Amino acid sequence: MSEKLVHATEDSFDALVSGHPLVLVDFWASWCGPCRMLGPIMDELAEKYEGRAVVAKVNTEEEPDLAARFNVQSIPNVLLFKNGQMIENEVGVRPLQHFEALLDKNI
Repeated sequence: MSEKLVHATEDSFDALVSGHPLVLVDFWASWCGPCRMLGPIMDELAEKYEGRAVVAKVNTEEEPDLAARFNVQSIPNVLLFKNGQMIENEVGVRPLQHFEALLDKNI
């Protein structure tokens, strides 16, 4: 797993999102097969966009209140925050290029 990937918690989430102009957050769980497929993509994005965007993961099993706050009902669920505001909400696995395009248009 990438060292550049941030593991967000209820305690750190608001500061993370408000403290960076662009934050991509993957809500996941260890038992979720599609989440495991998306993991390497998130790692690659964290490496590629270091210094331009923050890529974070939230374990829905460990942070159920945070998942509920954003109405995460199906995982993986990827949210994009720009200047502290959620601007994208995507459910399911998407290819690397999809997330690159999403980040590139918002940087």
